[in-house]
Amino acid sequence: MNLVDSSGWLEYLTNGPHAGLFGKPIEDIKHLIVPSVCIYEVFKKALQLFDEKKALEAAVVMRMGKVVPLDDQMAFAAAALSHKLKFPMADSIILATGRQYQAIIWTQDADFQNMPGVKYIAKRS
Repeated sequence: MNLVDSSGWLEYLTNGPHAGLFGKPIEDIKHLIVPSVCIYEVFKKALQLFDEKKALEAAVVMRMGKVVPLDDQMAFAAAALSHKLKFPMADSIILATGRQYQAIIWTQDADFQNMPGVKYIAKRS
């Protein structure tokens, strides 16, 4: 399974320098999980970057993967990770989701750098 975090989705949707690297797991819909918090983050940022129509189109693409809602068990796991690792809320939810589904987490977020199960791709300017 693959989980592309919000930074990867935005790189892909804006055709950034690493769009092709994130395209591989995103386009493998059969093995893609999408935490609901990523939909929130990407939709919010897409509203800032584009218009509402394009933001909704981005959400449609994201929903092609298996959307994983934040339920109580995931919330407990994410809170424990946040406490242990001093991670922000969204990163903790993403990490907890990735671990639950034994997914590779694809990201440009330096918080995840050097973590097992993570494919970290440094941002290019």
